[in-house]
Amino acid sequence: QKSMPPGRNSFRIIAGSWRGRRLEFPPNAELRPSADRVRETLFNWLQPHIAGSRCLDLFAGSGSLVLEALSRGAADVVAIDNQRAAIAALDQHGGTLPMANDQRLQALCADSRQWLATAEPPALPFTVVFLDPPFRRDWLPALLEQLERPGWLVDGALVYIEYDKKNDEVAVTSALSSQLSSNWVTWKQQSAGQVAGRLLRWEPN
Repeated sequence: QKSMPPGRNSFRIIAGSWRGRRLEFPPNAELRPSADRVRETLFNWLQPHIAGSRCLDLFAGSGSLVLEALSRGAADVVAIDNQRAAIAALDQHGGTLPMANDQRLQALCADSRQWLATAEPPALPFTVVFLDPPFRRDWLPALLEQLERPGWLVDGALVYIEYDKKNDEVAVTSALSSQLSSNWVTWKQQSAGQVAGRLLRWEPN
């Protein structure tokens, strides 16, 4: 039996308990799921750390990163996005995909930057964070600075940032080397086409 061609507004879970599932998300020009190749590399990096993790995705969009994390055993996931339709779709996936009893997905429709600036730290700090904001907005340095506040990250937390390689690389590199505290360590890097990604490790003194 031939498989159906992938839809433009869909993505595939790469591995874990939902491996091979193709999930749809609302058509919207601003929703840009990380490419399969990029996600596969990222989760190969994260594989020793993802089971039982507490994850935050501040620009959840299609939900491809948080659902991949849950498929691979993440325990507690908070997903934020300002697109109501995207959050509704993510809620629906969370209700229909078979999650373990100790897994939880909380999807919130909010302005991510405002939410992070005003929300109380979580009851337990996050161990993994995904930051994939709209390209060419220069939001990453301020977001990382907000995450430095007490209670948001465990020591050794892994924070994945994704950005436009051509337009944002200089600003990101400058921020990590001078503007932000020296507690951010670039652990892994990748690039694919116009997309660049870094996995940072939070190592407070």
